[in-house]
Amino acid sequence: MSPAARLRDLKPDWISDPKVWRTEVLAGLVVALALIPEAISFSIIAGVDPALGLFASFTMAVVISIVGGRRAMISAATGAVALVIAPLNREHGLGHLIAAVILAGVFQVALGALGVAKLMRFIPRSVMVGFVNSLAILIFLAQVPEMHDVPWAVYPLIAAGLALMVFFPKITTVIPAPLVSIVVLTVITVGAAIAVPTVGDKGELPSSLPVPGLPNVPFTMDTLTTVAPYAFAMALVGLMESLMTAKLVDDITDTHSNKTRESIGQGIANIVTGFFGGMGGCAMIGQTMINVKVSGARTRVSTFLAGAFLMVLCIAFGPMVSDIPMAALVAVMIMVSFATFDWHSIAPKTFRRMPAGEIIVMLVTVACVVITHNLAIGVVVGSITAMVIFANRVAHLAEVTAVLDPDGTTVVYQVTGELFFASSNDLVGQFNYEGDPDKVIIDLSAAHVWDASSVAALDAIETKYSERGKTVEITGLNTPSARLHGKLSSELTAGH
Repeated sequence: MSPAARLRDLKPDWISDPKVWRTEVLAGLVVALALIPEAISFSIIAGVDPALGLFASFTMAVVISIVGGRRAMISAATGAVALVIAPLNREHGLGHLIAAVILAGVFQVALGALGVAKLMRFIPRSVMVGFVNSLAILIFLAQVPEMHDVPWAVYPLIAAGLALMVFFPKITTVIPAPLVSIVVLTVITVGAAIAVPTVGDKGELPSSLPVPGLPNVPFTMDTLTTVAPYAFAMALVGLMESLMTAKLVDDITDTHSNKTRESIGQGIANIVTGFFGGMGGCAMIGQTMINVKVSGARTRVSTFLAGAFLMVLCIAFGPMVSDIPMAALVAVMIMVSFATFDWHSIAPKTFRRMPAGEIIVMLVTVACVVITHNLAIGVVVGSITAMVIFANRVAHLAEVTAVLDPDGTTVVYQVTGELFFASSNDLVGQFNYEGDPDKVIIDLSAAHVWDASSVAALDAIETKYSERGKTVEITGLNTPSARLHGKLSSELTAGH
């Protein structure tokens, strides 16, 4: 086979598919338009110039499209990152903030290489559902200020935008409905000279590309100790939000992504962003939903173009972009919120069939996220709640039944279930130390010993019997349980 033919075989099918290219290009344009007011708003939260948020969105999107592990996912400046680094900027200035962004990227690369992405498998489905629903609620709540104390014309514009996005796809899906909505509402407000809040009211758009450089800080140990805690917090929040978003996109598109590559890619993107003077970021769930669920994008092209179009729109078409009414973007985000929410999870039929523990975990996750406006906190608290409920449920599955031999010289205790710190605490009290005969057999063939607490409980049982002159024989241990028991037995009590 010739090199040219081999190259053709290696090319993905979509490269030569004009329909895919149209979808990806238009999706990138819609996302770029939606990124502008968001990036400016997050810059305000972080206390920096709006250009820094826009630069971050540009560099994050472009870099992650090349080095990231999840295709079609959008990374840019985010509120979660802005909240983490805002105190550092307020107390120490912009130079320290930029240094923290670069260091956060280094931390993310290191954590990714160490396999932090593998922890995703410990996040239960109920937490994931709560994460999705709380995300939808936060997206909607973020639009509420744009509908408060505004000219009356904003409300019919939002309604018109929603109507266009609902009914236009029934006519054609060649052009994304959100793009049609933005263009139509902009033409109406500009043509009729309707005075409503616009993108330009959020802040001045940059007029040139960012220039690389080093953060303006003294390169000392004191600077490192100042920025390191903020950088580590940013790295953790950014990774958690990015990996959760990647998992969500995996489910929506029914495809798999490389979470380790995504973790390292997020770090590289933040390092590049820091050297270009951006405020840092991570995966943007709302914009990702616009790209994947609303616009139908599936490749890295849309992610790259979202960043590229963002700078082109700001630099070359700044005055036109500034005239886009915020009502058009609010309508897009409300539609995203509605499409993101898992309505099946709150259906009466689901509540009747779902175990109470699963519902509690979902509600706790949603409540924590909505109260704190921090997705990472909600995921952590929800996961801990799920673990506690699971441990409590499994703890009750450990049962002990006693069978006395006909001759009355031996009693066999059959232990069934999982033995770990929660279930083994009650194990010691389920034996008749005074009334049992001199020989006691504990059969663990239907049980599994998971931790040191269980081994200590078995040691305590043997001790109580030996104090009464009785012997204990433990049988039926499977290979892992026998290995753990042999390693720790008699090493966990006082005096050893």
